[in-house]
Amino acid sequence: MLFLAVFCGFLAEYQLEHKIEKDREKQFIRSLFYDIKADTASFKRILIARTIRETSQDSILLLLNSVDPSEYSKELYFHAVAAARTLTIRLIPNDGTMQQLKNSGAFRLIRNRAIADSIAKYDVFTRSVLRQGEVEETLIHDYRSIAPRIFNALVFDKMLDADNNPRRLKGESPALLPFEKKDLDFYNYKLFGMKALNKAIRRDIKLLLLQAENLLSLLNKKYHLE
Repeated sequence: MLFLAVFCGFLAEYQLEHKIEKDREKQFIRSLFYDIKADTASFKRILIARTIRETSQDSILLLLNSVDPSEYSKELYFHAVAAARTLTIRLIPNDGTMQQLKNSGAFRLIRNRAIADSIAKYDVFTRSVLRQGEVEETLIHDYRSIAPRIFNALVFDKMLDADNNPRRLKGESPALLPFEKKDLDFYNYKLFGMKALNKAIRRDIKLLLLQAENLLSLLNKKYHLE
């Protein structure tokens, strides 16, 4: 009888622990689900911003390499000041739950191997895009080092509104600085590098968005979160 009582107590304790772990698993998954859902909204905004960014970069290359770029100085200044800004294009994932899962060892609570693998792959791909963003920051820094040979910083200053957003200037067209061909060639090279990486990151954000949407569908199907 004593053995039976101890055994039943052990079973009850095991079932309680199992229930607690299942509840924790669902709490983590629910939190992760809404983090990823917020990420998808961010990805869509970034895709729009990067498409606009590429159009702006094309405009700079076309106008600055025209026969008389001074004719288009207003447009050039507007696109040039926007080219070095990263607020709207930067990926900042909602990874609080993901970090907690990794750092606390809570990944073991996710018993479905396919779901655990999908979450891990999503995290790895997200980190890869973040590393691309770090490379892009280096290219933008290089771009800023050559832009002063062509553009007057005082004009840039006049273009910023009270909230630090660039706006097109009214009135007379601002003058470009007297640059040499080698300056233009160097500027073209730096801007081309930014444009190429912008395309690559936009491509990978599209893939990341698709991966996120598939993961959300998988989590919702398994855990009935919506």
